[in-house]
Amino acid sequence: MSNDITTVPTKPFDGQKPGTSGLRKRVKVFQQEHYTENFIQAIFDVIEPQGSTLVIGGDGRYFSPETVQTILKIGAANGVSKFIVGKDSILSTPAASNVIRKYKAKGGILLTASHNPGGPDKDFGIKYNVSNGGPAPEGVTDSIYEKTKTIESYKLVKADPLDLSKIGEFSFTKSTSVQIIDSVADYVEMLESIFDFPLIKSFLSSRANEFRVLFDGLHGVTGPYAEAMFVKVLGLPKSSVQNCVPLPDFGGGHPDPNMEYARTLVDAVEKDGIEFGAASDGDGDRNMIYGKNAFVTPSDSVAIIAHWADVIPYFKNGGVKGLARSMPTSKAIDLVAKKKGFEYFEVPTGWKFFGNLMDAGRLSICGEESFGTGSDHIREKDGLWAVIAWLNILAAANAKSPNKLIGINDLLYSFYEIYGRSFFSRYDYEEVPSEGAQKLVDHLNDAREKGTLDNSVHASSAGSFTVSNLYDFEYKDPVDGSVSKKQGQVITFSDGSRVVFRLSGTGSQGATVRMYVERYVAPEAGEAELRRNTAEGLKGLIEVALKLSKLDEFLGGGKPIKPTVITVSRPFSLPTRTDSVSFTVNG
Repeated sequence: MSNDITTVPTKPFDGQKPGTSGLRKRVKVFQQEHYTENFIQAIFDVIEPQGSTLVIGGDGRYFSPETVQTILKIGAANGVSKFIVGKDSILSTPAASNVIRKYKAKGGILLTASHNPGGPDKDFGIKYNVSNGGPAPEGVTDSIYEKTKTIESYKLVKADPLDLSKIGEFSFTKSTSVQIIDSVADYVEMLESIFDFPLIKSFLSSRANEFRVLFDGLHGVTGPYAEAMFVKVLGLPKSSVQNCVPLPDFGGGHPDPNMEYARTLVDAVEKDGIEFGAASDGDGDRNMIYGKNAFVTPSDSVAIIAHWADVIPYFKNGGVKGLARSMPTSKAIDLVAKKKGFEYFEVPTGWKFFGNLMDAGRLSICGEESFGTGSDHIREKDGLWAVIAWLNILAAANAKSPNKLIGINDLLYSFYEIYGRSFFSRYDYEEVPSEGAQKLVDHLNDAREKGTLDNSVHASSAGSFTVSNLYDFEYKDPVDGSVSKKQGQVITFSDGSRVVFRLSGTGSQGATVRMYVERYVAPEAGEAELRRNTAEGLKGLIEVALKLSKLDEFLGGGKPIKPTVITVSRPFSLPTRTDSVSFTVNG
């Protein structure tokens, strides 16, 4: 074992600036000579890894195994003492966060592009998580970026590739060891400490004929975790999970848990009338709750979890410290916080902003409208955690309702009866011309600076809307005082509605424009209004949003442009209630 260290000359590459979730590019970009090595060396230059323990894992997408070997060689050359690696280079993002925290590692390097497609012609990504298990803060990612702009060399040790399929601890070099761990065991142990599994198991077994469960892994990283949870722990049949073998190209699909891309789940639920369906994304940090005639928006999901938190042992024992949401997420969770007397926060998009609040003991439950939900049990959003949280809540609700099965829609409507309903949808325009996207931003900035939209009235097919404000969201972190500017342009209306426009940083090429629309209806509006179809509830506001932003003009060249994905596209309304629900909603 020679352990010779080689210094390789290199030159900087343009554009190696990490976004909110690391550096994401096409695989072929990362495969360029020196490209991946440069970025990894820049990470090690910033974090000072001598004598440290680091975690490596990812969603198993194409180019992951090769990159793990590269990280091991560069890390060993830079003085890393120990690596903890998921078997076959697999670790879901939430599982990696847990491992970093459990084993008190300095941090972790995650190989993932989250919900983006995988394969030789698709996306790859590298991100660094810090010692609390969460994404690196902007100060760290900015320093990494600065290093990539001046890098002149990187270091490698001479070592044979390590077999990543064998669990155990191995000597990689004279001074660096590698521990390959079961990717699933620690995560399952963590969830078992959070939720009431005896209650969930009792509910699922006693109502097996009328309440069926289906989880779809979309051939992403959560497949083995889901099989362990649903089949081994909860005792459900193997037919309760599908597409749970992780594949480097996600089976040719797009591992994003929404109704456009998770068609395998949607089709199965509709075909068989399954009462509770769920899906996760490529790296396991997102989730969708979807059942027969029932869809839960991510905004409603996190709010309902917060409302029912006291039936989950983790929160019942430790209490709820505070609630939070990303700025584009609907304000439903704010209403829960106000009613229950919790502190609450509105933060920019990016899970790292929640981490500071959690570390300061001010936040317990939080969510993003992009199908991300989680709590302070780790420092990443957690798809399976959210799914099990819903099963825990349903089990608790049904324990109070021995005669009538309580399903997803019962929880939704009972929530609306208390808090009202935030009709919400997101329109994604992916890989649009960057020039057009910038023109849209400039147009709104110009209107903001000149005040041309202030108090203006705009007609629609559903009545008129009066603009009350237009601003660029800015966040001052209440813990460290850091300020994040230009986080999204927000148009508010006199009736409490709002529209948000953001340029996303999660794609690998072109621009992605996201438009978020939210309209609040108070509980006293009555059942008919609260149960309306989402598209009907938002129709007028969407018309006004498209007109004010000139979106079709800037992104479609003057022609109507269809969104790539609409977060809420189901045609059904909540079913009309025909009998009484015999349980009492907490609060």
